[in-house]
Amino acid sequence: GGWVLLQNCHLGLDFMDELLETLLTAEIQNDTFRVWITTEQHPKFPITLLQIAIKFTNEPPQGIRAGLKRTFSGISQDLLNVSNLPMWKPLLYTVAFLHSTVQERRKFGPLGWNIPYEFNSADFTASVQFIQNHLKKIDIRKGISWNTVRYMIGEVQYGGRVTDDYDKRLLNCFARVWFNESMFDSAFCFYTGYKIPVCKTVEQYFEYIQLLPAMDSPEVFGLHPNADITYQKNTSADVLDTITNIQPKESGGGSGETRESVVYRLAEDMLEKLPPDYVKARLVKMGALNSMNIFLRQEIDRMQKVITVVRTSLNDLKLAIEGTIVMSEASKNLRDALDNMYDARIPQVWRRVSWESSTLGFWFTELLERNAQLSSWIFQGRPKVFWITGFFNPQGFLTAMKQEATRAHKDWALDKVAVHNDVLKLTKDEITSSPSEGVYIYGLYLEGAGWDKRRSILVESSPKILFVQLPVLHMFAVDST
Repeated sequence: GGWVLLQNCHLGLDFMDELLETLLTAEIQNDTFRVWITTEQHPKFPITLLQIAIKFTNEPPQGIRAGLKRTFSGISQDLLNVSNLPMWKPLLYTVAFLHSTVQERRKFGPLGWNIPYEFNSADFTASVQFIQNHLKKIDIRKGISWNTVRYMIGEVQYGGRVTDDYDKRLLNCFARVWFNESMFDSAFCFYTGYKIPVCKTVEQYFEYIQLLPAMDSPEVFGLHPNADITYQKNTSADVLDTITNIQPKESGGGSGETRESVVYRLAEDMLEKLPPDYVKARLVKMGALNSMNIFLRQEIDRMQKVITVVRTSLNDLKLAIEGTIVMSEASKNLRDALDNMYDARIPQVWRRVSWESSTLGFWFTELLERNAQLSSWIFQGRPKVFWITGFFNPQGFLTAMKQEATRAHKDWALDKVAVHNDVLKLTKDEITSSPSEGVYIYGLYLEGAGWDKRRSILVESSPKILFVQLPVLHMFAVDST
């Protein structure tokens, strides 16, 4: 009648098959016997074991109020009374607020943290223990050593998990703004309406926490209000993706158009619009050893591969739908192409050789536009302004520009040349000629900031505008020696 607990089972997947066989074949005498296993998500975890199990997930609570409730549910009255110093309870509450904030920022993806760190209750416990020890040792006349507190929280306890430089800077910013003498001021607040309460019991803290808003503005966590739009949009997309994925894939018996006929018509339309293969002889005439032309040839090679893969798979898909070739389970690519094209998504075999895009329509439009830029470059000469996001290797384009500048200046060395840029006040259509040196580029967007064209500076994002297109940039090389 005892329980067995197996932890971190994603590290022992081979044993999981053995465990499953044991559970299915063993004669268990007592009804109260249970096997508990803990695991992280893993694509190769035995699905049969998951199907016979009851699943529990321990997700962090949503919102500051729920986060503080969960944190304070683990705080006893004894811990609250562990120190008589007036600084103890405000510091304890501030660490709890920071703990909820760092966890809540994860739901915003890269806007919250560049890397989704596994902050957990151990970080909170260690921080509280440190502050408790620090208060025991301080000289009352000198007060708290704020540099020590900020360092331990921003660099060691929570910061010890952080590997990204910008994330570390953000965490230290929270520590600097919240952990200082002003936190004991009655006017101090983390954000409007979020103060440090003056309480003597755990129950009083719960009463205060219950009065906090159920839904928090992203500004509470130091984010722009637009961050919530991004979060809600991503959540909606995940839900809709899941719904689409679990839809039945076989054609129904209704009178409407079948999946196969919809995809067949789409394939015919795409084949009709698909650009022809490239003529390599044209590149030789342009000057095969010019650094920009070498880059162009590499881009054309990759675009040719995309066009070939798309044309082949669309033709095969048409033949499979007609019944000329068999769409067996072995031809996964064709089945995947059929399912994804019907759902307006990009088939995996296409995505592997190309680029990411939100829908199949956007992806195919981009293919035509990328091809148009390369074809125009071959047949009509070098563009006055380049669509840099339309290249497979934008970094290679800038390197080719550096090589071009180095060859023009005989006394420059390539490894000493740096790329600089100026943001112009012109749009793509207003450019009438190429620059004397360097290149003009467009197609870059700002996320998380706006752009003041008149003053050419970054400004705060406008409400409900998530992305702002930058004007044309003049990219050029300078000798850094």
